[in-house]
Amino acid sequence: MGYVEKNLMQGEKLYAKARLHWTVFSKAIFLTAIALALIAYSFLARFDGSSEPTSAARFSGVIILLAGFWYTGKAFVKRQTTELAVTSKRVIAKFGFIKRRTIELNHSKVESFHVDQSVPGRLLGYGTLSINGTGGGITPIPGIGDPLGFRRKAMEVIDAFQNRAEPSAPPHVPQRATQSPWLQS
Repeated sequence: MGYVEKNLMQGEKLYAKARLHWTVFSKAIFLTAIALALIAYSFLARFDGSSEPTSAARFSGVIILLAGFWYTGKAFVKRQTTELAVTSKRVIAKFGFIKRRTIELNHSKVESFHVDQSVPGRLLGYGTLSINGTGGGITPIPGIGDPLGFRRKAMEVIDAFQNRAEPSAPPHVPQRATQSPWLQS
């Protein structure tokens, strides 16, 4: 159970939730691949009889592999501790674990959602979602998986609840124009 589920108000329902895309692990994947290639090279070169280049490659590979593990852990924590959700009353964004930052906007305070996607973002399905609130507050959230789908779902939920909450307007009754007593015939 995440932050959003634990902090729902009474009668509030969760309608949409977004996570960071798996590409948050791209740096870790890249470093780990380089490290494994260097380590494999060092073991394969050992059969040729050269020792100095293989030990340097092995040492470099181990250092880069440790960096890859560091970035994997960092990306995992970032992905697990970033939440974005739309409920029946609010839009909620939460970042961080120990140093936590939360943003909660009532539906009436949300002006728009903006999505920025690069070419790789379009191909892989991630982008930056910016929430524009009244008063000029723009909150960019980079690396969201399927930002267009989340924006569509969020706008549908907000629109449905705002239309339902509005009082029905009285029927339009045209009023007769009153004429001035001097113009009456």
